[in-house]
Amino acid sequence: MTDAYTPPAVWTWNKPSGGTFAAINRPVSGATHEAELPVGTHPLQLYSLATPNGQKVGILLEELLAAGHAGAEYDAWRIDIGQGAQFSSGFVAANPNSKIPALVDRSAVGGDEGPVRVFESGAILVYLAEKFGAFLPTDPAARAETFSWLMWQMGSAPFLGGGFGHFYHYAPVKIEYAIDRYAMEAKRLFHVADTRLAQSRYLAGEDYTIADIAAFPWLAGFVQGTAYNDAGTFLSLHEYPHLARWVEELAARPAVARGRKVNSADLPERHAASDFAALA
Repeated sequence: MTDAYTPPAVWTWNKPSGGTFAAINRPVSGATHEAELPVGTHPLQLYSLATPNGQKVGILLEELLAAGHAGAEYDAWRIDIGQGAQFSSGFVAANPNSKIPALVDRSAVGGDEGPVRVFESGAILVYLAEKFGAFLPTDPAARAETFSWLMWQMGSAPFLGGGFGHFYHYAPVKIEYAIDRYAMEAKRLFHVADTRLAQSRYLAGEDYTIADIAAFPWLAGFVQGTAYNDAGTFLSLHEYPHLARWVEELAARPAVARGRKVNSADLPERHAASDFAALA
């Protein structure tokens, strides 16, 4: 355990917090510099990075295209959060919270309303699913189940990333209490998913939905050993066979494989399906 810390009566930001993102973390919002976002030729403009949250939208867009929704064609632009690109004036206009991903739908440009901005990965998934009528059931009970698992993922991600991932991997010092606390919560969440997937093929039932697309990038990283220097070993992910089955099935989908690469170091920008050819 570390030395005890007594919080002051009023917290003030008077020194860097340390860790990987200390240079860009700050307790205020808004732009730090002026820079417009690039705009491509398609109505849908994605500004993102291939983190788990960013991969969600790339996967859904590729799934929509694979399902024949030509209107889902898009331009994807890489936002380097390590360099603070999310604090540009253009990105803040797309997402006041300065987090990837952000989507701008320009299909209404020239009409009465103009571009539509959508931020927060869950909101983007719902927006696109409703826009194209895909991967979101219309039956009220199935729709409710899908939204429940979608919101479960949105609520779980901070425990896996900002909680466990931060203290296990990014924090400048290893704090036993913090790592134990979030490891326990992470394993509980894996058990929730594993228990559900023992009952049904997908999270919301027998149909593949945006709930699966939202959860996959986060859960797959642990199962496949790519999250936080193989934290899956530390957390004994082998204990969740139904989760492993689901990850394997989704990872084999060509659209999922493509979507995970969008805005990665290997594919910083994506403007057409042919952009993936060099990665084959």
